[in-house]
Amino acid sequence: MRRAVAWGAVCCASLAAMLCSTAAVAQSANAALVLDRGWQFRETPAAGETSDGGWLPATVPGDVHLDLLANKRIPDPFFRDNEAKLQWIDEASWEYQLNFDVPAALLGRANVDLVFDGLDAAAEVYVNDAKVLDADNMFRVWRVPAKDHVHAGKNVLRVVFPSPIKAAEKVAATDPWQPKTKTAAKTYIRKAAYEYGWDWGPTFVTSGIWRPVRIEAWDKVRISDFAIRQRDVSKEVAHLDAEVEVEAAGAGPANVSVTFNDAGKPVALSTKASLHAGRNVIDVPVEIRQPKLWFPAGYGDQALYEFTATVNPGSAKADERKTKAGLRSIVLDRHPDKWGRSFQLVVNGIPVFAKGADVIPFDSFPNRVTTADYRRILESARDANMNMIRHWGGGYYETDEFYSICDELGIMVWQDFMFGNDWQPGTYAFKLNIEAEAEDQVRRLRNHPSIVVWSGNNETEVALNWGERGKLPLETKWQMWQDYLTEFSGILSRVVARLDAETPYWPSSPSADYEETSEHYQTGDQHIWDVWHGRVPFATYETHHARFVTEYGFQSFPEMRTIEAFTEPEDRKNIFTPVMLAHQKNNEGNSIIHDYLLKDYPEPKDFPSFLYVSQVLQAEGIKIGAEHFRRSMPETMGSIFWQLNDCWPVASWSSIDYYGRWKALQYYARRFYAPILVSPHVEEGSVKVYVVSDKTETEKATLRLRLMDFEGKVLLEEKQDVSVAPLTSKVYVDWPFLKLTQAGATDTSKVFVVAELMAGGPPASRNLTYLAPLKEVHLKPATLNVETTGANGKIGIRVTSPVLARSVYVSFGNLDVKVSDNYFDVLPGESVEVTAETKASLDEVKAQLRVMSLTDAFAVNPQGATIGAAQ
Repeated sequence: MRRAVAWGAVCCASLAAMLCSTAAVAQSANAALVLDRGWQFRETPAAGETSDGGWLPATVPGDVHLDLLANKRIPDPFFRDNEAKLQWIDEASWEYQLNFDVPAALLGRANVDLVFDGLDAAAEVYVNDAKVLDADNMFRVWRVPAKDHVHAGKNVLRVVFPSPIKAAEKVAATDPWQPKTKTAAKTYIRKAAYEYGWDWGPTFVTSGIWRPVRIEAWDKVRISDFAIRQRDVSKEVAHLDAEVEVEAAGAGPANVSVTFNDAGKPVALSTKASLHAGRNVIDVPVEIRQPKLWFPAGYGDQALYEFTATVNPGSAKADERKTKAGLRSIVLDRHPDKWGRSFQLVVNGIPVFAKGADVIPFDSFPNRVTTADYRRILESARDANMNMIRHWGGGYYETDEFYSICDELGIMVWQDFMFGNDWQPGTYAFKLNIEAEAEDQVRRLRNHPSIVVWSGNNETEVALNWGERGKLPLETKWQMWQDYLTEFSGILSRVVARLDAETPYWPSSPSADYEETSEHYQTGDQHIWDVWHGRVPFATYETHHARFVTEYGFQSFPEMRTIEAFTEPEDRKNIFTPVMLAHQKNNEGNSIIHDYLLKDYPEPKDFPSFLYVSQVLQAEGIKIGAEHFRRSMPETMGSIFWQLNDCWPVASWSSIDYYGRWKALQYYARRFYAPILVSPHVEEGSVKVYVVSDKTETEKATLRLRLMDFEGKVLLEEKQDVSVAPLTSKVYVDWPFLKLTQAGATDTSKVFVVAELMAGGPPASRNLTYLAPLKEVHLKPATLNVETTGANGKIGIRVTSPVLARSVYVSFGNLDVKVSDNYFDVLPGESVEVTAETKASLDEVKAQLRVMSLTDAFAVNPQGATIGAAQ
């Protein structure tokens, strides 16, 4: 079973000799006893039962579903329709228990705290049968003074998780407004919304100790937080405050020091402080001249500084904390302009067009996610020329490791607070709870340079008038709106302003920050869902003139190898079998894919072909939107499509499936998110050729245009040298249709235009466009010639075709192979070479290698001629 990655750094002293089987981490004179071994769990006995039996081994951090699976008490939750058979789990109560030893020396410390980094979610905690905590928020850190409850030698820690469904209903029943507002009971305890199911994910409402738990012991002081506050940063100088938060047991003097390396030279700064009992905040000013700045991918390096803080109330170091920070300035620029009000991120003075995708949880069970999983998905984003992900608000705040990888790769993070779609309660207790949550998470994450926006929620603002909520009495809706403003433009914005003022806060996604918008005045970010939910054509994307797009998308099926992982052969007869529908969580989703497909293509000839065409359909559709948004720069300054990843094997909007396999969309994204994009576009009776550049300097290049028929005859060709302006979108060539007709393009269904931008080597960007609507285009059947060479893990594959071959797909059966490109076009008489990396031999690759193009997905028509588009 996969184990979780580290949640965060723990500062503690070496007690290894005293801690038996429990681990200790040595960093300072303070100490920690990590409680991650020897746990047991069981279903809580019903009232009146006294049974001590039924205990099974448990993994902590973890959850009850994974523990049941590990003990073979439930089948694989993702296989076939097993999800429906496991819904009893969230109706039951569960308890976890640990017998652990506490060394006498640990109790000699002045303070002994029990710390849970995460309890999912409603929980009662007992130490030696004394109740010490009632928890109701999986996103908070729970610290409990425990010295009076533990003793030297054997101790028992027990955590009881009532049914999350019943626990939430119990809290909701105490809110007198709930019957009026109809706020969902599940929202009254703070829990990842996706656990309750989404239109891409299953319903597994789990419980458990989902983050690390430990006992911390300390005497006079401990460092409770360490932040690098970036007061102002430029390439000339960075003025910082190293903000060290010290919790003191009593009053007294202390020396606080901060060390780091600047240009390879150690720097040590210190200050003397007079502490009082409780929380103390000590600022140590830091100035770095000619700092190495952190930039998003494609704009510069991702320099990181490591800082160490120590506190010393006497002659010896009492506590130490380390953190990394990337120095950068972030501005959310919203100045008035001719389109309304801008919405662009300016990083280190550079207006950055945000290119990326939305990220959902990596698994329905977070503790299965590994470092390798994070790296595979985030490096895939980087490799597809993405510079931003939006971390969606219906899941959970990710591990420090997730954000550290984003820091390293230069992937900016739009970070939602974890409120997804549902209307939220307005009770005073709830408001205090989410304020504490926000403080915990902002403190934990604020040093990560990758986080460039804090956003209050996902779609809660626009949800006020959704469904039956829109019919509520005005006085009820007025109260709901007041609570909303208090929470998302009051509490959360104040927390960010106080703890991370350098990073912009945005109240919701989507939002215009409460401004009125119109056809002539656009501001804020938008979610565009008329394509898919409204079933309008993909071309409708081009009617939208949003300032920043944080959601738009279309579904596809994963590849056959992924489908085989959760199905039996009888489940794969078509996309409407019960199991295939069980792995489609959007209402009518499979029908929507099918209906869109038939607008442009014939019926695929078999099940595998349908999977393939669905991916091409998705990729071509999102390409229309992405290229439109990039061509619209600077009116539009962000293209974040829904979604990058999956939490289980499913038909969904993802560009990478649950197993990390790239769909066609991810390969397309690498092309439409290229640093310099050539984008030929049919508009106003001509083909206008745009070049969009994210480069910060002018680029010299050659632009080559060809008008060709599908068999390779060149009807018109032009080349010109261009100076591609930085950070712009511009039309460089305009070919009127009359000119193309005069060149021989009398039947637009049989020709296409290909544009290539070259800068001293292979094309930096190549793109083609039809001149007729897709349903009128008639491709010729493509006979592909494939050559393979190489060995030692690297194999070259060369594909040629005598006619235009669209979306050429190279597959390898059951082999694990990483290819440099896929779903690519092969021009008539030309070739495309890709590199395959694999542990398999050349002979094994040859045996399973299959290559197909779009026309191969459909049955040959009676005339044996044109195939691949609607006839």
